[in-house]
Amino acid sequence: MLLQKDDRLSLEKAAELLAAGNIVILPTDTVYGFSGIVDLKGAEKKDCGSLIRRIKGRDEGKPFIELISSPDEITDYTDEPIPDELLSLWPGPLTLIVPLKKDSPLDTDLSTVAFRCPGDGWLRRVIARTGRPLYSSSVNRSGSPVLSSIAAIEKEFAAEVPLIISDGDKNGSLPSTIVSVGSGGIRLIRQGTLKIPAGLTASTAACP
Repeated sequence: MLLQKDDRLSLEKAAELLAAGNIVILPTDTVYGFSGIVDLKGAEKKDCGSLIRRIKGRDEGKPFIELISSPDEITDYTDEPIPDELLSLWPGPLTLIVPLKKDSPLDTDLSTVAFRCPGDGWLRRVIARTGRPLYSSSVNRSGSPVLSSIAAIEKEFAAEVPLIISDGDKNGSLPSTIVSVGSGGIRLIRQGTLKIPAGLTASTAACP
């Protein structure tokens, strides 16, 4: 099913399918992404990460970005102090890799997780409606270019997901900027569409 983002049913339908454990394709403030709900402790396990990997043919060792609906939610998952200069860039195309605190509600063995509070208000409302973070991964087969046109996305993946939300083509869109915050200081991992204030990061590394 293809729905336009401005369709009055798009938000409700996306949230409904996500909450049921389906993988859907959603527009973000960067590129289109596969999305699925994140497993929480004490909740029915949906394992949407494995479903996304199955569709993409993705290396099992690569974790996903997790989208949250508001900046202050980050404190539910980490005790790491995050500079105001970084938090002020949320909502927006900035991903923060932080160490998880021991009592995090996430059902995961990971010690660090990448979070983003997206700049797209519609997407934040979808996340809030599901009541938990959403996995997000670019729309492409593993090792292939990211798909930016709705026609290409439909042709490749319409048979594998129950819903695609269209917000038009995103030709030339860059992914989010990724920054690590932790005991090693603040490090720029991937330069994306957002420029980090000069002098804030300690070093730069390439992100595969």
